Amino acid sequence: MIDFELTEDHEAIRQTVRDFAVKEVAPRIKELDEKQQFDRSILDKMAELNLLGVCIPEEYGGAGFDYISLGLVCEELEAVDTSLRVVMSVHTGLNSLTLYTWGTDEQKRKYLAPQARGEKIATYGLTEPGAGSDVVGARSTARREADEWVLNGEKMWISLADVADNFLFFCWTDEEKRRKRDHSGMSCFIVERGMKGFSSGTIHGKMGIRAGNTGYFSLQDVRVPKGNLIGEEGEGFKIAMFALEQGRYTVAAGATGVIRASRDASVAYALERETFGTKIANHQLVKQKIAEMEADYEMSHLLWLRAGWLKNQGLPNARATSLAKWQATVRSEKAASMAIEVHGANGYSNDYPVERYLRNCKAAIIYEGTRDIHTLMQADWALGMKKEKPARKILPPYKPSDARETVAAT
Repeated sequence: MIDFELTEDHEAIRQTVRDFAVKEVAPRIKELDEKQQFDRSILDKMAELNLLGVCIPEEYGGAGFDYISLGLVCEELEAVDTSLRVVMSVHTGLNSLTLYTWGTDEQKRKYLAPQARGEKIATYGLTEPGAGSDVVGARSTARREADEWVLNGEKMWISLADVADNFLFFCWTDEEKRRKRDHSGMSCFIVERGMKGFSSGTIHGKMGIRAGNTGYFSLQDVRVPKGNLIGEEGEGFKIAMFALEQGRYTVAAGATGVIRASRDASVAYALERETFGTKIANHQLVKQKIAEMEADYEMSHLLWLRAGWLKNQGLPNARATSLAKWQATVRSEKAASMAIEVHGANGYSNDYPVERYLRNCKAAIIYEGTRDIHTLMQADWALGMKKEKPARKILPPYKPSDARETVAAT
């Protein structure tokens, strides 16, 4: 049975994050977006609030909360700007939760704990110039030499590529299986920025998420110790898919924030703007748009809550997470577009935030599985052509506390 009532901890987290995003980032986000400038200090402030490790157990430097908490953080951050939620997706969802689940205790203490505390920033490297949804089309490789692995390859469209300290690098460790497109020949490694042969760069001219850092990184004969292999050799594809599920969840919750922001901006504008001698809030077609945004918000919010609840219980959730990601991202594009129409010509100007919402939300329909990929996945599940695999219990049981001090008070 799903309990829809948030705990006091959940409410406190939501209010803390909302206050942070509205007070610290919202007044500056227009300028950052125009300049295509990423403000590194925002990460430090998020770390001070223990957001970067919000759902990582306290044993490894985190705040010890649950998936619902992670979802609330993502929704509140993206209600102000997508660039904020992206940090949670790649640092916490794709990287840290993967390390927590697949890493050794030594790896967790060396890499995960500093990440959870925000002392180190992390990201995830799967996409390549010639390989996106087609994961086995990747060309990156690793070869074993004594007690080291020698890594080569280039990753593209990587969030925080020019900011992160630690990277998850997916590549082929079996050349014969690569030729056969057998994904059991892929493995995953931890790479540090300072390693010889590592380089990175920033992509400019993006349509949206201009206040975020997106780029590429390249490895040329980068040597990593054998202890930097995550899981077992040949488990890279499985680990990558696990990571993407965590990322999809954060994207779903974040996209829900875009819907809410679009609705709120439209409501405020409709109650202020007048045409034909009355406020546009009285026009039926304006009401229709706002009503659809309201419905889309509630549906998307419930979908990610359900996925989060399943994750908390350790129940199969791939189908629910995929559905939440698919629907929330598609509905966020719809909501942002309608919000521009409610604003009329003003919506086409960056004097109002709705044009930024539309530019930003488009990326989420592409990454962590495109709209088309999720459409096919949902059809295959419905048709019985795809079976949902058992889930593993990832996080320890969440125990609400009325006086928890691991997330800073507002």
